[in-house]
Amino acid sequence: MKKLCSFIVVFAFLQTVSANITLPAAIGSNMVLQQQTASKIWGWGTPGEMVFVTTSWNNQTDSAMVSPNADWQIMVQTPAASNTAYNIVIKGSSTILLENVLVGEVWVCSGQSNMEMSYGWGLPDVGAELPSAFNNNIRFFTVGKASAAYPQQDCKGQWAVCDSNTLKSFSAVAYFFGKKLNKALNIPIGLINTSWGGTPAEVWTPDNKVYGDGELKEAAAKLKPSRGWPIAPGYVYNAMVAPLQNYTIAGAIWYQGESNVGTAATYSRLLDTMISTWRAAWGKNLPFYLVQIAPFKYGNNYNGALLQEQQVKVMGFPNTGMVVTNDLVTDTNDIHPKNKHDVGYRLAGWALAETYHLPVNSYKSPIYKNMVIDKDKAIINFDNAENGLVAKDKTIGEVLVAGDDKLFYAADVKIEGSKLVVNSKQVKKPVAVRYAFGNTALGTLFNKDGLPVCPFRTDDWLLGSAGAK
Repeated sequence: MKKLCSFIVVFAFLQTVSANITLPAAIGSNMVLQQQTASKIWGWGTPGEMVFVTTSWNNQTDSAMVSPNADWQIMVQTPAASNTAYNIVIKGSSTILLENVLVGEVWVCSGQSNMEMSYGWGLPDVGAELPSAFNNNIRFFTVGKASAAYPQQDCKGQWAVCDSNTLKSFSAVAYFFGKKLNKALNIPIGLINTSWGGTPAEVWTPDNKVYGDGELKEAAAKLKPSRGWPIAPGYVYNAMVAPLQNYTIAGAIWYQGESNVGTAATYSRLLDTMISTWRAAWGKNLPFYLVQIAPFKYGNNYNGALLQEQQVKVMGFPNTGMVVTNDLVTDTNDIHPKNKHDVGYRLAGWALAETYHLPVNSYKSPIYKNMVIDKDKAIINFDNAENGLVAKDKTIGEVLVAGDDKLFYAADVKIEGSKLVVNSKQVKKPVAVRYAFGNTALGTLFNKDGLPVCPFRTDDWLLGSAGAK
């Protein structure tokens, strides 16, 4: 009788310590896996038990033993993208069936409120999409807002098929980006939205990378506390990026910067650092395409312009690109421009051309290249303006020119093909030219394909030592 009781006690103990296998939120029904890669399926279970993963696209079963730390992972080889829905069966002490799984291209979409904005923010472009929004080949995953002092293994969220209900609460920029990719590539697109309004880039960067750099540490100390979002370096990275880094992705898009205008001088250094650490964590040279912040009435005339200038510098970092938005604003008192359609489509242009190597008519905005002085004229040359420049409504505004006295005057401007010829009666010997270099300056110059010229200045003078007439 004692032996029987002992057996019952031991059996009950084993039942107590044994746990069902579990999965992170990112691994679920309706997900999109990155095509033609070794994609990781992972989770937790009872140490020592075997876990078996069977994928319906090849009917292959792979297995792994749960580690002493109660976690496990299995790499599955994904096929080429298609519109076929697959199942994945995961067996251990319990069985999990993942249904309606697609294989295609997966992108992380991150930043602050302009990335977060959805239909509920009053976006007419999204409203127009709702009647025909259903698309089984576009899938959404929104990471729940959270912060943590240390990297987390899981997050909150759930994969969903794009339809009129799920689109209402999803990032508009991410949706339009994904819609254009889906149409051009004709394969499934998975979009992971991890964004939080108001957050500075420091919170999306591991804290040791910020605190280990004297300039970044000093800038982070200047961030103003807020009740609406964290400002501590690394805290959002730990809770909203780290849990995703087992998930194989194609690349990332980024719309952020408004919360860093007060520390603009270090922004390109900060973003280069963030991009490097994200790439190291995912173990690949992720394409990274960002959005230049839009014109807005910030606290002084130039801090937004300085942040825009820093974002241009980020494009010197390998495998990056940037879209310009200074033509997509109707109210410079609103930090949240409503036009997210064109932002998403312009980001998609970069991805289609640079990541997928498709012929794209035009995706790069004209960028200042150099200035040549010819007597009383300054001739401005651009990259990405091979077909020439045009003026919106035949009016060229926001162009200033200065001499050695550093006083800027409104310039007379003439377009000659892909060049600007700039002069002013008040400036006999031009030294510096600025275009749309101010917080609220709107774009008036475009290339002939309709993309706005990026704001620029040819000088590096301390702002405040220069005026405008």
